Amino acid sequence: MNTKFLLDESRIPKQWYNIIPDMPGPLEPVINPATLKPVTPEDMTPIFPMSLIEQEMSTQRWIDIPDEVREKYRIWRPSPLFRAHRLEQALQTPAKIYYKYEGVSPAGSHKPNSAIPQAWYNKQAGIRRLATETGAGQWGSSLALACSMFGLECTIYMVKVSCTQKPYRKSMMQLWGATVIPSPSEFTNAGRSILAHDPDNLGSLGIAISEAVEDAATHDDTNYALGSVLNHVCLHQTVIGLEAKEQMALAQDYPDVVIACCGGGSNFAGLAFPFIADRANGKKVRCLAVEPASCPTLTKGVYAFDYGDTAKLAPITKMYTLGHDFMPPGIHAGGLRYHGESALISQLYHAGEIEAKSYKQNACFEGALLFARTEGIVPAPESSHALRAAIDEAVLAKEEGKEKTILFGLSGHGQLDMGAYDAYLSGRLEDYEYPEESIRQSLERLPKVSL
Repeated sequence: MNTKFLLDESRIPKQWYNIIPDMPGPLEPVINPATLKPVTPEDMTPIFPMSLIEQEMSTQRWIDIPDEVREKYRIWRPSPLFRAHRLEQALQTPAKIYYKYEGVSPAGSHKPNSAIPQAWYNKQAGIRRLATETGAGQWGSSLALACSMFGLECTIYMVKVSCTQKPYRKSMMQLWGATVIPSPSEFTNAGRSILAHDPDNLGSLGIAISEAVEDAATHDDTNYALGSVLNHVCLHQTVIGLEAKEQMALAQDYPDVVIACCGGGSNFAGLAFPFIADRANGKKVRCLAVEPASCPTLTKGVYAFDYGDTAKLAPITKMYTLGHDFMPPGIHAGGLRYHGESALISQLYHAGEIEAKSYKQNACFEGALLFARTEGIVPAPESSHALRAAIDEAVLAKEEGKEKTILFGLSGHGQLDMGAYDAYLSGRLEDYEYPEESIRQSLERLPKVSL
């Protein structure tokens, strides 16, 4: 039985899959935070090139991948699909477990799948510098890599608690030439305002987004790049699922359930959206998004219009949200500490097309330890959420005596997350309780949108 299923470089997808034409019903409008009116393409031009704005709003099912982008993808794509034989044996399960491994990229995660096209489109538009935010550092390192490839400067606002927890991610970004600023910072009005109110603020993705958007909007030669949530980011990531479908065919198998961790949604969208398209064509496949119990956007949030950032600079979208000023606890899965969710994923969840589940971090690290000792790969803390759910699905198959095929996304490696693993191994890793009161207070401050 094969352990890995590989595709030749010629099988790198030539087009991205856009799920918008296959969504259950029309999309809700995106609202300009200044006017409270639907966003126009012109509203977005201060921070995005028109090519990405067109992708954001496109209703074409397939969008061509530029040759220059595919050439960069060839550095690591197609990424491998593995059959987790040793994990199956350890669990003594009748289930077959496969994982699509994105940790083979130079940055160690799935994030370059969107960073490279975003940098290329901005370069074509004559932009000199990109500003962005990063949580765990996977997106920041990926954009730093992409900017170095195309000769762009890069400024990264890194969530302060993650900057402390993951110093080598910061080093990686600087190695590729980026400027890294712990957020909240004194460099922007948004950062200064938050620090004036709370000097010891640990930071959040919502705050870092505010700083990066402000930076881009106040400099003519600078645009903003976002690592998740937006339609065009989810679009770029579908190379993951498109490859995985071909590789599952090589394995002469097809998943009963597709599982991925979910923060803003880019990783889940990348793996799951091509399989959700199969659901529309009659395939019976479940798609499960997994999130932290301390930042349970889908499982405990509300479906409402909300700002994408803390300072209310980003557009207002209808999404599952915990409130734009919700401050999540400082868990080690920094890439999942976001108050909101992709509008596309939110609508699919609201329509019952996908499922969601949440876990505390110790349960995730327990699964990660088992995976590392059976399959040999150290998972990123974010990926460990999907892994935990995959293990539970396999255990359930054993209990029910049923065969099941499980596919999960291993979105990145955890070799720069040893501080988190040290905390787990020494018993110092804290499980944060669901912060119900702080979420309730934050939800009281949602914007009032009437259409």
